[in-house]
Amino acid sequence: MATDKPTMNIVFVGHVDHGKSTCVGQLMVKTGIVPEQELKKLRDEAEKHGKPGFEFAYIMDHIKEERERGVTIDLSYQKIVTSKRQITIIDAPGHKDFVKNMITGASQADAAFLTIAAKEGVQPQTKEHLWLLRTMGVNNIAVIINKMDTVDYKEDAFNKVKEEVSKLLKQVGIKVENVPFLAVSGLKGDNVKDKSSNMTWYKGHTIYEQLDLFPEPEKPTNLPLRMPIQDVYEITGIGTVPVGKIETGIMKVGQKVKILPGRSGRGIDGEIRSIEMHHEQYQEAPAGFNVGINIRGVGKKDVARGDVICDAAQPATIAEEFTAQVAVINHPTVIAKGYTPVFHVHTAQVPCQLIEIVHKINPASGQPMEGKVDFLKNGDVAVCKFKPIGNLVLEKSSANPHMARFAIRDAGQTVAAGVCTELTPKKI
Repeated sequence: MATDKPTMNIVFVGHVDHGKSTCVGQLMVKTGIVPEQELKKLRDEAEKHGKPGFEFAYIMDHIKEERERGVTIDLSYQKIVTSKRQITIIDAPGHKDFVKNMITGASQADAAFLTIAAKEGVQPQTKEHLWLLRTMGVNNIAVIINKMDTVDYKEDAFNKVKEEVSKLLKQVGIKVENVPFLAVSGLKGDNVKDKSSNMTWYKGHTIYEQLDLFPEPEKPTNLPLRMPIQDVYEITGIGTVPVGKIETGIMKVGQKVKILPGRSGRGIDGEIRSIEMHHEQYQEAPAGFNVGINIRGVGKKDVARGDVICDAAQPATIAEEFTAQVAVINHPTVIAKGYTPVFHVHTAQVPCQLIEIVHKINPASGQPMEGKVDFLKNGDVAVCKFKPIGNLVLEKSSANPHMARFAIRDAGQTVAAGVCTELTPKKI
């Protein structure tokens, strides 16, 4: 059964118009997910909009506005089942107005394809996307050097871009020797699913083969148990049932747990009485599983969405204040000291106040920038200090990266994203 195969999320990123959607669309056609007659319909539509060759991109760009502008605005998901895995492909926008969606995509990804057009090479967004992938913890990256048909499939054109990208990878701290470079033409279908006869010099893999070659995502079972609560149900005959995804560790029946912050803000002690998944009882469940559980000594009024169930021996921290690396994506004006937006961390939503902008970071090099900073605007990456207004369960990335990432939302949109690097724990 397909569902028994391990799952993996892979995001396609890259500068606008470098052919990400076309590569993904072509992959859908070549693997038979999109039938030939659907493609013919899209080809006619592309020609009607005066965009011949855009039919593959149209597969991923469902939104009408995207079709007319020729850019990907939102994230689009497709499933591909390979011989080894079930892959969810996330096609993320390259256009800089839509970087916020790209961050959301990157935060869900286990691996990424960075797509770069052979003729244009590295562009400003290429750097930014690499840096954001690193911030969001995506370390497994493959580089697609696309549009090889526009450089007559020449090896030296491929090598020139490869060299340029390698420098960039080193700057953001990615080991170049671990990064595969693929020579591709998304539009013509070269090295998408099958090996191309137009580049006999190329000895690497196709995009389809690479899907199975990314390292298996590490299941963070070696870290202490953390399960953010998504909802709490009252079930007749069982009692209170919190549900959620186990982010890290392994949950076992009989295990002593501490739920933070809990209604009191000081945490609640309990013991796992039962674990249920897909209507079946389990003795234990590892990270990555969505479960419903019953905890001895815990009632519906004690816990709520945003609380985190932790191993009692190694509980998480509640932050008094914290330092984070933040990328500002989409703020209508500027962000200054005193700004108090809502932080979305795991399933919690807690307002946090900006108390200090420590320094800005050069997004191309990752190095701190000199000088005092009074405010941040779109495109800035900075180290900042925040104070939660309320109880926020958060950990620093060195302790548990899965509990350190967050998005900052304000007036219904994501304005920034980041990761906690240091924190002062609240005394409980």
